[in-house]
Amino acid sequence: MITVVAALIVKDDKVLLARRLGSADGNSGKWEFPGGKVEKDEDEKTAIEREIYEEFNVKVKAIKFLTNNICEYPTRTIDLRLYECSYISGEFKLNAHSEYKYVSKDEILEFDLCEADIPLAKYVKNVKY
Repeated sequence: MITVVAALIVKDDKVLLARRLGSADGNSGKWEFPGGKVEKDEDEKTAIEREIYEEFNVKVKAIKFLTNNICEYPTRTIDLRLYECSYISGEFKLNAHSEYKYVSKDEILEFDLCEADIPLAKYVKNVKY
């Protein structure tokens, strides 16, 4: 099982989603909570802060773990772990995605989300933040 961390970044009561570029797992062009794999000997909070910087040139601070979803894809199983994150600094630059948007939690499920992200989006839609 691969541990993957994802960021819940909220701005003006809207949630950040990013659209994936090419992907070997069938998720090309789908939307997700941005993040990535936890490296060996790396804690999850450090991993999400590193991944967001690598993907967007933006610094965030991981605040707390919120929820997770174990998802079985044809070639691998991932444990996708959502962390509340606070924006610290930086201008968004797309390094691993084709676009990003801040969306209201009421419209979050209208996006074509990666399979692993759907339960996280349902959680976000129904929780106060």
